[in-house]
Amino acid sequence: MDPAAAIPAVLYALGAGIATGIGGLLVLLFKKTDTRVLSAMLGFSAGVMVYVSFIELFPEAEAILRNAHGEQRGRILAVLSFFFGIVLTALMDELIPEPGYPSSFKGARAEGSRVPAPDFGRLYKTGLFTALAVTVHNFPEGIAAFISGVKDPLLGLSVALAIAIHNIPEGISIAMPVYYATKSRGKAFWMSLLSGLSEPLGAVLAMLVLGRFITDTLFGMVFSAVAGVMIYISMDELLPAAREYGEHYLTIVGFVLGMGVMAAGVLMLFHG
Repeated sequence: MDPAAAIPAVLYALGAGIATGIGGLLVLLFKKTDTRVLSAMLGFSAGVMVYVSFIELFPEAEAILRNAHGEQRGRILAVLSFFFGIVLTALMDELIPEPGYPSSFKGARAEGSRVPAPDFGRLYKTGLFTALAVTVHNFPEGIAAFISGVKDPLLGLSVALAIAIHNIPEGISIAMPVYYATKSRGKAFWMSLLSGLSEPLGAVLAMLVLGRFITDTLFGMVFSAVAGVMIYISMDELLPAAREYGEHYLTIVGFVLGMGVMAAGVLMLFHG
């Protein structure tokens, strides 16, 4: 491996990972707390999660596992890994306690409004689960960006730029629930940024180990399990919370926009 090509490839992955923090930084644009914004952004986050899971992660996982183990066994491994991710997240959901936060959500509920004040512990746990899922999801992306960059620097740059665009809404999906739960823009930003740094970590691992211990089977099973994690988070945490804190149409608009933004990123990733 040419060191002259390896260093830029790692930097590509670093830039793509930092984009997750940029998504978190966008949270700073919101000057006041508003349940309507929260509802739309939670719907947006769910759209991101569902699109990534069903359009990117699971089909890719299934293709990898079918190629490695044959049609039938590959499909079975993909499905089992998917539901393993769901069950694992459900167990974590039961075991991790919800931290309490003071009810200082200014303007969250007008006098006589039927919209409930946000459940801060639930929102914080949602952000934490999202951060964990995105961290695992970004790790193999860093490896992919590195390998692309080593093989062809221009291709690597194109892939890294597309992944960066792809990562911005993921950063938002982490930062928004954390910000609304804690009122800390700094905590929301740093949690999203740290989740993105798993991407250059994956690139560094690829540079040092270069795939000696990373098999196609492991890639496929991890991709599929992360898809399950993201679907559980979307259905059990994000969408119910979005509908609870705002009007139904805002949730739907946010959901569709989230999928649309991710679709644009995927098109750039594969056709850029």
